[in-house]
Amino acid sequence: MQRLLGLDFKRDSGLVGGIAVDSEYIIFVIDTSGSMQSAAWNQVVRKVDETLSIYPRVKGIQVMNDMGDYMFPQYRGTWLEDGAGVRNRIIQTLSGWAPFSNSSPVEGIREAIDTYYDPSKNISIYVFGDDYTGDSVEEVVDAVDQINIADEMGRRRVRIHAVGFPVYLDQPNARIYRFAALMRELAYRNDGTFVGLTEYR
Repeated sequence: MQRLLGLDFKRDSGLVGGIAVDSEYIIFVIDTSGSMQSAAWNQVVRKVDETLSIYPRVKGIQVMNDMGDYMFPQYRGTWLEDGAGVRNRIIQTLSGWAPFSNSSPVEGIREAIDTYYDPSKNISIYVFGDDYTGDSVEEVVDAVDQINIADEMGRRRVRIHAVGFPVYLDQPNARIYRFAALMRELAYRNDGTFVGLTEYR
């Protein structure tokens, strides 16, 4: 925390907006489905930029969609080295990035943990989405439990944070309730935070 935030930084808790910022490596898993693209994409770009800004400097960044498809496929299995140029490239590419998505973060979360887990690294995954097309919340939670195993202190290998976008807020359906239930539970079990946005700002 001292390295990330500075030796003189003072705060009552280790949280920014309810999110712990103690990770040195961050991975974005972003729903690139049509609903996100048509209704929330400008907000997605802003929130990625804002998330990066709470980490003045990290050791590595990676970006993939909810299917586990990489924004920069040539860096699959490695880390993008942090810097102003890399951050700008991510934001610029994100603006027009639209690979196929099935509106389920499961594949992306699995790819992120399976590929990047390292016991010597503090890693956070940020899941951005609006709904979940799968049938079972419990199935996903159990699957993630098996790959994101707790250490002897009960801490998980990787933190999982999630941001829910209010694409369907005016027309609620089972898919958004499942997404909220899934991400709340995943965040709770994996030392993260779920933030549900209520408006486009």
